[in-house]
Amino acid sequence: MSIEPAIIIKDLRKEFLLSTSGANSLKTALLWWRRRKKVHLDVLKGISFEVNKGECVAVVGRNGAGKSTLLALMARVYKQTSGTIEIRGRLAPLLELGAGFHDDLTGLENIYFNAIILGLTREQVRERIDKIVEFSELGEHVHSPTRTFSSGMIARLGFSIAVHVDADILLVDEVLAVGDFEFEKKCYAKIDEFRAKGGTILVVSHNPTAVKRIADRCVWLHKGHIKMIGKPEDVIPVYESTSMTVD
Repeated sequence: MSIEPAIIIKDLRKEFLLSTSGANSLKTALLWWRRRKKVHLDVLKGISFEVNKGECVAVVGRNGAGKSTLLALMARVYKQTSGTIEIRGRLAPLLELGAGFHDDLTGLENIYFNAIILGLTREQVRERIDKIVEFSELGEHVHSPTRTFSSGMIARLGFSIAVHVDADILLVDEVLAVGDFEFEKKCYAKIDEFRAKGGTILVVSHNPTAVKRIADRCVWLHKGHIKMIGKPEDVIPVYESTSMTVD
C-alpha cells in the first residue's frame, strides 16, 4: 500500500511584529509614531514535515516552542509569513477551549454555529444533533448559554462537534487534558474509531502518556525549529531528559 500524505508542510515560517510604543490612545500613537520600536518575533523558523493519511502525529515542546502557532496556521487562524501548508481533506480544528463558541448562545445553538462553519449543512446538523449532545454528556445543560459552562463542559462540546462532522483530519490542541477520566477514555475510543476509518490526527500535548498512547510519530519543536522526529518511544525520553536543562 502506497503512503499518501494528508498534510504537507514546507519551510513554514511565522513572524509576529510587536510594537513597543506604549501608546494607549490614537492621539498618543500619532504624536509618537516615529519613536515607536518594532520587535520581530520569529515563532516558526522554516519547519518541514508531512503527516500521512491515517497517521497520528504528536507535536511536543516547551511553552513558546511554536506548537499552538503551528496548529493555528493550519486552521487558517493566522497566515504564514512564508512557506506552504497543504491540507488534503476536510479539516476539523479543536484548538483552545471556547474557540469558535459564542458565550451568549446556548450549547445547542453553538453546535449549529460551529458545525456549519466546519462544513455541514443545517440539515446535516439536525441529523446528528442527538448524537453530538449524547456524546457530550451535557444533558439539559445544552440549553444553557455556554458562558455558564465549565472548562470540562466546553471541552466535551467542542470535541463532540469535531468528531461528528465527517472530517478527514483532526487538529487537537491539548483539549483532552481538562476532561474527567471516564470522558477521556471515551474520547480515546472515538479517536481509535476515527483512525480505524482512515482519519488523520495532528495533536499538541504535554502529556507523554497520551502521546505514547495515540501517536505513531512525534515532532519535537524547540524555539521554532524541529529538534527531532521519530517514534514516541524514541523522541519522548530525549525530550524529557532535556526539558529541565537550561538552554
